[in-house]
Amino acid sequence: MKATQSEKSEKQFIKMTQTPVNRLVFAMSIPTVISMMVSNIYNLADTYFVSSIGTSASGAVGIVFALMAIIQAFGFMVGHGSGSLVSMSLGARNIGQANKYASTAFFTALVFGGTIAVLGEIFITPLMYLLGSTDTILPYATQYARYILAAAPLMSVSFVMNNILRYEGKAAFAMIGITFGGLLNVALDPLFIFVLKMGVAGAGLATAISQVVGSGLLLSMFLMGRTQSQFKIRYISKSIWDYLKIFKTGTPSLLRQGLNSIAAMLLNNSAAVYGDAAVAAMSIVGRVSFVVFAFGIGIGQGLQPVSSFNYGARLYSRVRRAYVFTLCYGTAVCSALSTVLLFASDYVIKQFRNDPEVIAIGTPALRAQCFALFVGMLLQCTNMLYQSIGKSAVATVLASLRSGICFIPMILILPRFFGVNGIIWAQPTADFITAAVSLPFALHIIRSLPSDRSLQRT
Repeated sequence: MKATQSEKSEKQFIKMTQTPVNRLVFAMSIPTVISMMVSNIYNLADTYFVSSIGTSASGAVGIVFALMAIIQAFGFMVGHGSGSLVSMSLGARNIGQANKYASTAFFTALVFGGTIAVLGEIFITPLMYLLGSTDTILPYATQYARYILAAAPLMSVSFVMNNILRYEGKAAFAMIGITFGGLLNVALDPLFIFVLKMGVAGAGLATAISQVVGSGLLLSMFLMGRTQSQFKIRYISKSIWDYLKIFKTGTPSLLRQGLNSIAAMLLNNSAAVYGDAAVAAMSIVGRVSFVVFAFGIGIGQGLQPVSSFNYGARLYSRVRRAYVFTLCYGTAVCSALSTVLLFASDYVIKQFRNDPEVIAIGTPALRAQCFALFVGMLLQCTNMLYQSIGKSAVATVLASLRSGICFIPMILILPRFFGVNGIIWAQPTADFITAAVSLPFALHIIRSLPSDRSLQRT
């Protein structure tokens, strides 16, 4: 006999509020880490296969990465904003409110993605130049970008569905859609690029198809009743305050991803002064170092549903313990991975583009970024915790640091004095400053969480 919806909800409530937090965070982080790794594998596959076409084609990957960051910015804003509110609503046992936030976010993201697709196609050439394209990179970037723009609506709703599944504590379901889509992309890349001789356009088409398939799998989880929240037109909120609440809670994600796009644009433009090889080198370094960074993001995302749910249930001691465990666990893993990458930097760059100019810039750039990755978890965990428990003002400030407040001055100033070395050290310098600024916020949140206000203890 199938369990009723209320029985499923009660079972999930017990799981989220009574499972030891260390085990719960670990269990939640494993599917998200796998999802992040698969996503990065297909990003690296794009970079690897496209790089074989030529240096200018390799530079196009970095340009389109900045475009994808724009789409992600809006998708994550709505996805993290609604996901956090859905989780807190479920923690407070208010399923009706959770349905309202979920449905409102789904259809809002669809509109955002469609708007980006239309405007991006209309202004595609000036957009590519704005994102840092050179004249020689432009033809490749345009071919690649057209397919990404076509898939923008489904990419946007994918971010919403992925985050709601995670915040409900169903990260394994989110992993299925992302993993299958990512593996499909890796398989289609060589088919379209080399067998069908589509070149860079083939990489874009492979990504678009994988996004369509991945979105369909994520949506099936909601349609088959595997989730507590549902997407229905009748649940869409008519109150402007609900939209504002979603946007406010998701603003840190918008800033974080939006500033990533601006940072990529500024980096591309600064590197373009030194030629296509510099753009290609920094593009490869960005993709490779992001593998370790994404590992940390995946671990941090295991914290988000645990902190949101238990904060909604007023079990504040569990929130505190989950944060400390995630910070320690994530730092240990990322430090180990960074050490391996640090010593293998020269070999790794060569695998993507065996061009002396690219290697000369890419190797020291990757090593510099490896040093900064040792402190990355401090910002990520602190930012994610503040956002997950609805402290959006502080979360917004923290989200603005790495790619905005700290990075933008570095990428504008350092190259003027140190040339290409200024470009290499701009992001690592910003990361160290960001970690130093984040530390007081980390200490404050640990000390300021109140005592539990629930009779349920673990």
